[in-house]
Formats: sequence, structure tokens, C-alpha cells
Amino acid sequence: MNSPQSSTGENGASASRTVIVASTDVALRARLRANLMNLRWQVREASGGAEAIALLDASPAEALMLDSWLPDLDVVELAGHIRTSHPAIDLLRIDGTSENDGVRSPRRNELLHALREAQDALPATDTAVWAAAALSIPRGSGQSASVRVFPASAQDRIRMASPEGRPTEGTLPELVGQSEAMLELARLIRMVAPRSTSVLIEGETGTGKEVVARALHRLSVRSQKPFVVLNCAAIPEALLEAELFGHTRGAFTGAVASRTGRIEAAHGGTLFLDEIGEMPLALQAKMLRFLECGELQRVGDNETLRVDVRVVAATHQPLEQRAKEKSFRLDLYHRLAVFPIEVPALRERREDVEILAEHFLEQMGKDSPRKRLSEEGLVRLQTYSWPGNVRELMHVLERGVILAQDRQEIRAADLRFGRVTSAA
Repeated sequence: MNSPQSSTGENGASASRTVIVASTDVALRARLRANLMNLRWQVREASGGAEAIALLDASPAEALMLDSWLPDLDVVELAGHIRTSHPAIDLLRIDGTSENDGVRSPRRNELLHALREAQDALPATDTAVWAAAALSIPRGSGQSASVRVFPASAQDRIRMASPEGRPTEGTLPELVGQSEAMLELARLIRMVAPRSTSVLIEGETGTGKEVVARALHRLSVRSQKPFVVLNCAAIPEALLEAELFGHTRGAFTGAVASRTGRIEAAHGGTLFLDEIGEMPLALQAKMLRFLECGELQRVGDNETLRVDVRVVAATHQPLEQRAKEKSFRLDLYHRLAVFPIEVPALRERREDVEILAEHFLEQMGKDSPRKRLSEEGLVRLQTYSWPGNVRELMHVLERGVILAQDRQEIRAADLRFGRVTSAA
């Protein structure tokens, strides 16, 4: 019978004396790796939360050392996910936060000793900016002693804020806004991004569904691989199959050369299918087969190719309702919507209008003098219903910048909606 020290995972790999160190600090990882290897530990390193999850999913580990800040995932939420999906792992927070409610490795003393040795090796100028924290190390005598370990450095504290000063645990660089709806959207993105789960992004036109898809890709373990976009509504129906799956030379009239499809081009990465509701029913069946088996055939070819792709789809249409009406395949809907995410309409988060407006004016100010909104102009924006959502807001502001001409301030009369030719 295996002892806890010889535990194995589902794939048969031993977790004993294997530790994952998750930190963006390369020097810290190097110090810990050297100290732990001297104590006969096998060390695997991750620079982010998604990579740490991928390492754990690939093979078991006895412990995970988790830094105080990671660039992709909220550390608290990541710790909760680890406890749920890998309950047998000893989770140690490098910032000194206690994790005593979880599993404790029988060799935790060695891990804490490696942390203490790594800190002792820091230059005095570095240790001066690190706040003190304490963990209790059980000794053989049953007594405990406090050791200083690694809280966030000054550099980490700076990195924990986005350029706008918003904490990264609340929002994401791609998402502009501080409303509860946007914070919840960011939370959902962080939760599902590290996995290969299919995601269906739902929301009205102009809400920023592609922005969400790009955030999912950036935070995934596939972030260094291609992010390929296909708008199903922008490709003629007769050409959509070849665009998706590729084709061989002579497969149809005009196919003068073989071509790689978007699915194959996204191998290892993410395929974003925008306006998936516009995909013809006949092609939906072929798409479903690919999602189920990961294999495709180019148009005009008998050879089967195996492709590793994560599919993220988006739609402004109620696909579940369309499936009931037989205009969209119900089985494809369920395969795409394993994890549905809804992007809120702008009218549902009016508190973000001012933040968004400032963001867009800042962007527009890179090519021309930066303009600002008058108080009356801001009120006009905040009371409008925004049927075109964030995209419409951007266009209204661009129009306002032009109409303001040489004035630095955009007045309410400069903000014109739709086809209105004069201020209301």
C-alpha cells in the first residue's frame, strides 16, 4: 500500500517530492529551485496561474508554492480552484498568507526552509521593501518558530495595478469599467480561461464580444499560439466551409491552389467564431463533428487531420430559442455553450459610461490634441439608451471630436446620435 509520500495521480505519475513554483519573478524561482533541489525535490516552474493549472492537470505534485501576484489569474480564486480540483496538494502562499485549512505535506518543513533560505539570499535593498509575514513551522519537538517569507515586493505592488490604477484582481486590461457587471464578467473570464472548455459569448451587437474572446485567449495556456478569427456572417455561404476547413487544389471552381482553413491555422491556439448563429445548418453538422472528435477534412480531400483547437464562439442571437425553432442545431448549441458568458449591454452599466468615454478620448488623443467632455456632454452620454452599446459610444465620441474642431471641450451639442443632424 502506498504511503502519502508515494502518492500517484490518475496517470500513474508520482506526486512525491514534486513541487510547482508559480511566480513571475524569475530570480525568486531560481533561488527556490536551487534550494529545493538541494533537498531532493523535483521542481516545476510556472510564470502564471494558467500555466500552474496546466502543470497540475498534466501530472500530480505534492505541493504548490503560489506567489502573491500573478499576471493572469486572481491568486485567491486560483487557490480556491486548486483546493477543489486538486484537494491532495499542499498549497503554500509565498506571501505568507496561511493555508493551514488545507492538506499539509509531511515535508512542509523542507518547503518552508527553502523559502527562508531564499529570502536570506536576497540583497538588503530588496528585503527592505518586503513586508514581514510569519508562518508557523512545526518542529520535531512540537514547538513552532516564525520565519519571514515572501510577501509582495514593491515591484509586484506596482504591477498589481493596471495603467488606470484599477486592481487586476477586479478587472482585466481588455475590459474597461468598474461596474458590478464588469467585475463579474472578469471573474468568469478568469475562471474558464485556463481550461480548454468551449465558451459561448452572448451579448448585443457592439458590447465587445471579441474583446472578451481575446482576453480568454491571453489568459489561457494557449496564449503563445494563434488566435484566429472568423466572422461567419462576413463570408458567403458557398465559401464558408472552405474558409473553415480548408480545401485542396481543384476542389471547386476557382480553387487554383490548396489552402489551409481557419481551424487548421489555429492549431494549438484559439479559434474565435463570431456570429456563429449565421452558420448554415449543413455546415453546423460538420462543425459539430469536429468539436466532438477534433478531426477535419479539407474540402476535396479524403485525408483526415487531427487538430488541437479551443473554440470560442459569439452571437447576438438567442441560439437556444433558435434551436427550439429548428433554425440552429441544439446539439451544436450545447457543445458550444459548455460555459456561456453574457456581455452586459451598456445601458445595464451606465456607471461605466464616463470611464469608457475617457478611455476612448485618451485613445483618440494619440493622433490629435486630447479633448475633454463638458459636464453637459457627460450628462447627455449618461442618459442615452445606447442601442449600439460600446461601439456606438466610440463612434459618437469620434463624431464629437470632429465637430468640436479646434475647441478643447466637447459640448453636448457636439454629441449626435444615429442619423440626427442637429443637437436634440
